Amino acid sequence: MESARDTPLGELTLRLSATPRGARLARRLTGHQLTAWGHPHGSDANHTAQQVVAELAANAVTHGRVAGRDFELRLRLLPEDTLRVEVSDARADRQLRIVTNPEEEGGRGLILVWVLARTWGVAERDVGKTVWAELPLKGPLRGTLRGPHPGPLHGRAT
Repeated sequence: MESARDTPLGELTLRLSATPRGARLARRLTGHQLTAWGHPHGSDANHTAQQVVAELAANAVTHGRVAGRDFELRLRLLPEDTLRVEVSDARADRQLRIVTNPEEEGGRGLILVWVLARTWGVAERDVGKTVWAELPLKGPLRGTLRGPHPGPLHGRAT
């Protein structure tokens, strides 16, 4: 028998079209699922989870899209009041990039994930990649820029 630490307390996995509509739906469904798990709309935890999902889903749709392939959203409620968000797309050939040049348009979504997540990274899959983030659901939420993040662009799977 697995211990409670190894077993997710709740999980939602969805395949969504790799379109802007699919990305919007991912955000809305995240809000509804967090409400069902006791973190109502308007709460910091719900808002943060929706923001992270919106950024990761937008990246999957914009940069990870392969014609005819969906993207996958997985939310897992873990022990110690942690939410694990995973967004998988079909493109492994595109590495993540954090844009810090104020002259460039776009490309700052991963900075937001970096700021809001307790930890995050990238895991390779047989087809494509999964970008994941773990968010605290209680206690102090992230919200300030920290020093250099240890290796998110090279991936850390857990």
